[in-house]
Amino acid sequence: MTFDTTVTVRVPAKVNLQLAVGPGREDGFHDLVNVFHAVSLFDEVTAKDASARRSRPLTELTADGDVGSHLARVPLDSSNLAARAAGLLAETTGKATPVDLSLLKQIPVAGGMAGGSADAAAALVACDRLWGSGLAREELLGLAARLGSDVAFGLVGGTAVGTGRGEILTPMHSPGRFHWVFALSPHGLSTPAVFGEYDRLFPRAPEPRESPALREALAAADTAALGRALDNDLQPAALSLLPELERTLETGRAAGAVGALVSGSGPTCAFLVGGGDEPARTVADRSAAVVAALEAGGLCERVVTAEGDVPGATVL
Repeated sequence: MTFDTTVTVRVPAKVNLQLAVGPGREDGFHDLVNVFHAVSLFDEVTAKDASARRSRPLTELTADGDVGSHLARVPLDSSNLAARAAGLLAETTGKATPVDLSLLKQIPVAGGMAGGSADAAAALVACDRLWGSGLAREELLGLAARLGSDVAFGLVGGTAVGTGRGEILTPMHSPGRFHWVFALSPHGLSTPAVFGEYDRLFPRAPEPRESPALREALAAADTAALGRALDNDLQPAALSLLPELERTLETGRAAGAVGALVSGSGPTCAFLVGGGDEPARTVADRSAAVVAALEAGGLCERVVTAEGDVPGATVL
C-alpha cells in the first residue's frame, strides 16, 4: 500500500451569527449556544512527509499568507494548535512520522474567526490522510473537541449550532447564500481576556438560549430578518477592551449594512450586506459602499469580502 507524501487541506473561517454565553462553569468554560456560519475566507494547511530529515521533532511549521501584520502572531512552535492537533492524532493512532506543516493563511489571527481552530481541523484531516490512519469522521470530531471549542466546526462547515462549550454541533437549515464584509483590526483580542471581561460585566449571566428568530431567518433565507437577529453576548466585552470597534460597527451600519456585529471574541467586525433573493446588483452596490466607508474610516488594517455558507475542511 502507498500513501500520499503531501496533503493539502482547505478550511474556512467562521462568523458567529449568534453567540449566547452562560455563566462560568467550574471547569473554567462557559455553556454556549453558538451559531457558526462558515465563510469563504480560507486557510490551507499542507502536511508533507519529513521522515528523511535528520532532526526528528514530530512537526515543523511555517506560515505565509495575505493577513498583513497578523502573520507575526502565528506561533511556529508546539503551542500552535495545528501542531497540537498533529500530536494528538499521533498519540491516538501511533502511526505518526515526522511532518512539515505549512500554513497559508487568509483567516485573521486572534480575530474571532477561528483561524487557529480551523488550522487544527485541517491538520487533523491532512495528517490522517498522510499517515494513513483512516479515522472515521466521528473519531476526528472527538479529537477536535478535545483540542478546542471551535475546532470541530472546522471539520463540519456549513451552518450549525454548537452547544456545551460549542463543540456539540447540530446542522442548521440555511438554504440562502449570504454576502459579508469583514473589517480586520490591526489589534488582536485574547479569547480568555474577552471571556474574563464578560464575567466581570455580567457576573449573573442567564443560561444561554437559541434564538428562534435567527433559525427562522436562516430557514427562509431572509436577509433583513437575519440582520435583525444577529447577536453576540461577547460584543460588550470586546467593545470594553477595544472601544474603537464601536466606531467600526457604526461606520458599516451607516454605509448600508443590513446587520453588523463583532465576530466571536473579536476584534473582527462582520457586516451582512446581502443575500437571499436580492438582485445581485443591489448586493454588489451595498457591499462596495460598506467596503469604501470602512476603508476611508482608517480604523481597519484590511477589509475583505466573503460569502457563506461553505463546506468545512476539504482535501485539495
